[in-house]
Amino acid sequence: MKNLSLVLILSSFFMKAQSPVFEVIPEPNKDVSYVGNLNQGEKINDLSWAWSSQNACFPETQKQKFTGNHVLFTGIIPTYSELTITVIPKNPKANFSIYAYQVGENKMPIVPNLQSCISCEADHKWDYKKRGRTQDHTRSVSGLTALNNSYRVIIGVVGAEGLDEGEFTLVISTKSR
Repeated sequence: MKNLSLVLILSSFFMKAQSPVFEVIPEPNKDVSYVGNLNQGEKINDLSWAWSSQNACFPETQKQKFTGNHVLFTGIIPTYSELTITVIPKNPKANFSIYAYQVGENKMPIVPNLQSCISCEADHKWDYKKRGRTQDHTRSVSGLTALNNSYRVIIGVVGAEGLDEGEFTLVISTKSR
């Protein structure tokens, strides 16, 4: 596992938000892990980017699950690869959410300044049980794919219902296609 402080992007080119954006390096056919804490991020008051039709990340009805601190990560999805990204809270009772969006490799729009994206996926605690499925304390997003061209992915690990403290492990699984 890698400590987040070792992979902090300091370049002002990438810093559009007040909180830091940590670099991750997806590796083909491997899982890479990073350890972090929600206290390394900040709350984002304007979540309207998420339910905008240009992003369609999560509906406005679920906004309370994204009101805590957002810890942001970025990396490049290698060509002919698909990512599955999982956040594992250290405390199984902690309520975390996750989202990830794809943009062009040389772009770096940081929420809440996200006008549009190629795709966006999110996962949060369910409001009700789903037949044939169970949910634990982990949250995962998948389907972030690069074929002929690589893409940038921006990942948000978020505390639900205002949560601003809590350790977690972020696991990025890259599968070649």
